[in-house]
Amino acid sequence: MTSRTGGAAIAALLAAAIVTAAVASGCSGDSARSGSPSRTTGPGTSGAPGTSGPPLAAAYPTSPPARICGDHAVLDGPATAPAGAVTIPTTTNLNDATQSQPPGTTFWLAPGTHTLGTGEFGQVVPKDRDTYIGAPGAILDGQKLNRYAFTQHAVGVTIATLTVQNFGVVGGNHDEGVVNHDAGAGWTVHGLTIQGSSGAGLFVGSHDVIEDNCLQGNGQYGFSMFDPQGITDITIRHNEVVGNNADDWEKRIAQCGCSGGGKFWDVRGAKIVDNWIHDNKGVGLWADTNDVAFDIEGNYIDNNASEGIIYEISYNALIRNNTITRNALVKGREFEARGDNFPVAALYISESGGDARVDPRYPTLEISGNNFADNWGGVTLWENADRFCGSPNNTSGRYCTLGGIASAAVCTQATITEPARYADCRWHTQNVKVTGNRFTMNKSAIGCHSGCGRQAILSNFGTSPTWSPYQGRVIQDAITFKNNNRFVGNHYVGDWQFMARDTDGILTFAQWQASPYGQDEGSSIGQ
Repeated sequence: MTSRTGGAAIAALLAAAIVTAAVASGCSGDSARSGSPSRTTGPGTSGAPGTSGPPLAAAYPTSPPARICGDHAVLDGPATAPAGAVTIPTTTNLNDATQSQPPGTTFWLAPGTHTLGTGEFGQVVPKDRDTYIGAPGAILDGQKLNRYAFTQHAVGVTIATLTVQNFGVVGGNHDEGVVNHDAGAGWTVHGLTIQGSSGAGLFVGSHDVIEDNCLQGNGQYGFSMFDPQGITDITIRHNEVVGNNADDWEKRIAQCGCSGGGKFWDVRGAKIVDNWIHDNKGVGLWADTNDVAFDIEGNYIDNNASEGIIYEISYNALIRNNTITRNALVKGREFEARGDNFPVAALYISESGGDARVDPRYPTLEISGNNFADNWGGVTLWENADRFCGSPNNTSGRYCTLGGIASAAVCTQATITEPARYADCRWHTQNVKVTGNRFTMNKSAIGCHSGCGRQAILSNFGTSPTWSPYQGRVIQDAITFKNNNRFVGNHYVGDWQFMARDTDGILTFAQWQASPYGQDEGSSIGQ
């Protein structure tokens, strides 16, 4: 996209703050989102089926689309205060200045390092529609003393062209955010460098627009989100998300699933487009628990230690026209070393699929037009037979499935076998279409001896709990043969293997295509 700099960018941001606040107050629609780049589309790249949304990228990127970190043309704000702004010198506490002004004030932070005192809870509490703009060289530094930078529930806040760093202590702020700590609605975050802080550098709230930022080297995530009421309609566009999970949370809390570039939780409607997600110590992008209607498009996702993308117990997504390369090499080698046969993937679909009842915008889960190159694996479609609403193996706690009559109250041992509940109490991997992708792999280039280069559709043999109606091969047969999960029209280069139903055997390409699996019709393998 074309970068907006200087006075023109600030004017656009001020205008965006007005319409974003309107969105937060209840308005909706793409017309309220500022800064959407115009795009040229090719065949099949218009909005989701049944929608009139804006077109997105026409093909996968051949180089990172968002080289933001260190790019002063994007990250530097105006050298002088915008008209009407309150100037904040480094000797003034930004929160004191905020509280002394009415809602809707614009603050311009002068060059230099700004601090918020020495207390643990020194922080900025914005008022509705406040705008914070940093001059070139303006830094808000937590000094490893303050935990959070911007907090509470103001709506329509804009923060731009500022470096925010060093909030929280090493290993602190677990599952908390530094900027927008309380997931305020209608925020615009543009041109920030958020770095070296604990927890998540940024939290995202409903109707937020996160654009042109550098989120690097934070302790747990570059960005994350949580709101007890759920989050709706967010845009994460043209950001660089690099080197996060610096505090290595998977070792602090074994198998916590709580680290990486970015984590989504209970979000309805998300556009994640044109970002560079790379070199994170964990998963690149992770949608976890009742996320719905995601458009993940035009991103460059590379060199993340674990999967490039995980879409877990969620629904209805377009994962399209991305470059996904050299992901999960660290995790794959760990699995190889301990003899674990599970197909570690670049893109892992776990108990997720298409359900038109949940949101008709994206009635399927489509994975198309992506370039997968030298990852540990390809696409794994998985459904845990023992994980369902009402099961003690539901690691998402109070959350239950969407789209039917299920709830935690009805998915019980006494009732789950009733026909409707039997179906609706599960998160199904269903209606997944993997089509028109290019999968290339060179084992020597990724340091693999065995276990890499696999495509898979599979489940475990159901065993738990003892009253589960999904025991045995019920779910293995469903995901493989009954749930409309299709690989079709893809192209493979390299030594690829295939797994179906379970991890007990390896299939050749010919076996994968033949009965009873019938996968990858119209696909090819070669150069």
